[in-house]
Amino acid sequence: MTSDDLRKLIRDIPDFPKPGILFRDITPLLEEPDGLPAAASLMAAPFRGHGIDRVVGIESRGFILGPLVARELRAGFVPVRKAGKLPGDKLRESYELEYGTDVVEMHSDGVRRGHAVLIVDDLIATGGTALAAARLVERAGGTVGGLSFLIELAGLSGRARLERWPVSAVITY
Repeated sequence: MTSDDLRKLIRDIPDFPKPGILFRDITPLLEEPDGLPAAASLMAAPFRGHGIDRVVGIESRGFILGPLVARELRAGFVPVRKAGKLPGDKLRESYELEYGTDVVEMHSDGVRRGHAVLIVDDLIATGGTALAAARLVERAGGTVGGLSFLIELAGLSGRARLERWPVSAVITY
């Protein structure tokens, strides 16, 4: 499957989760037997041969895509979760939302000094959550080898916040 094939499997839902928002729903893509493997393969492709040791997946759809991308790259998988969801020692990073702040966490031993890390999520909008994940990786001693997204909402300029690293998106709106 190509990125155009995958685009056809994404459903637009107007006014969700609130009026004026056009939600890009990947559920039909997940339901298609060839959709999810194709998405993972295309997300991994730009980073093959780059020595990626860990794939960091951002809650929650990054948990669906991340392990499959990690398998494609023969790397380990590390979750980045919302605050209070991980046990044990963890690193925390705050980031700005449209109205207020939020926090993500990662196990402090999930990424080690010298690990090359690919950060994965289903969508990049403003880039705040992805930037917070990159900061967690760097604080743990890892190197961000890139960020890979299934969907990019280009009009929200999230890529500009991540300009220090290679950024890839399979589908751009």
